Amino acid sequence: MRIGIELLPDPAAAARRAAAFICAHAHQALRERGRCLLALSGGTTPLPMFAALAREQPGWDRIDLFQVDERAAPAGSPDRNWTHIGRELAAPAGLPAGRLHPMPVEGADLASAAAAYAATLADLAGTPPVLDLVHLGLGPDGHTASLFPGDPTPAIEDRWVAATPAHHGHRRMTLTLPVLAAARSVLWLVCGADKAAMLARLVAADPAIPAGRVAQARARIIADAAAGRLLGPALHGGTG
Repeated sequence: MRIGIELLPDPAAAARRAAAFICAHAHQALRERGRCLLALSGGTTPLPMFAALAREQPGWDRIDLFQVDERAAPAGSPDRNWTHIGRELAAPAGLPAGRLHPMPVEGADLASAAAAYAATLADLAGTPPVLDLVHLGLGPDGHTASLFPGDPTPAIEDRWVAATPAHHGHRRMTLTLPVLAAARSVLWLVCGADKAAMLARLVAADPAIPAGRVAQARARIIADAAAGRLLGPALHGGTG
């Protein structure tokens, strides 16, 4: 089964479509289960998507918001994904504090903090945790979440949350591949020409890159035209 793909003209259009996708899945989860468990990635690509989400009303009082990954840095640091999620989405949308679940990365013992976050996931999402929707990004090196090429973390199968070695100056906390595989839906938002080669490898489920190892059966890619330029003319302007 080929992964579903939507190519939009530019990053702004892709962000709006991604926000609409999240809202639709949140409404479905609320109808079927009375709540929605949503995990968001960081980086610069999803910031317009967060802003678009903040203007929507999918039922925030019944949506629990988790993180896919986070850098070990002080609270409020611009290096923290949560800082941007809070500024662009949580604060303007008025998300209830009790529904927000940032990764606890301020302490020195990151491994114990990862175990604590796994316990939070289990409490709210079951054992093993099943999230309703996981939003992922794609790096030009083929990483997703904080699962990097050449790192042992993508091979972890016995933990739901892991602490990683340092990358670009920061240790990190990340959901592992088993949690991503168990999600009811996965949304990839990929923008920029520098992602084109890796997006083609993601679509091909190339196991040599961490992104290619994420289960695709319930996944959808929303990308801009620049990122999708190597995917072939049949995909442009439509849904794969």
